[in-house]
Amino acid sequence: MTFKEFMQENGYELQTTFWEDFSIADRFGLTAIQDTFNRAFEEWKEHYKYLTELILVLNHKIWQYHDTYPEFAALYNSLWEKADLYAVENLKGEALDYFYEVTD
Repeated sequence: MTFKEFMQENGYELQTTFWEDFSIADRFGLTAIQDTFNRAFEEWKEHYKYLTELILVLNHKIWQYHDTYPEFAALYNSLWEKADLYAVENLKGEALDYFYEVTD
């Protein structure tokens, strides 16, 4: 089952190309993953729905690689922690409710 199919099965319609962007970066290694995160996070951290989707993608990437490429999983975990902490500390009201509803 693809990430998109998994999300649709759980009632979530993708809004970004983050999954594809990180899947391309995966082919080029850790530096490309970090660069992709840096650009996506800086560009979209103020857009709560896109930030939420970024966090979902990072979480799924951790699980995608936890057995096969632990160094990728470790990087994705640290990126997820950064983005998740930002969301919890900065989102308020409806935006925070949306974040918790989607990521729960």
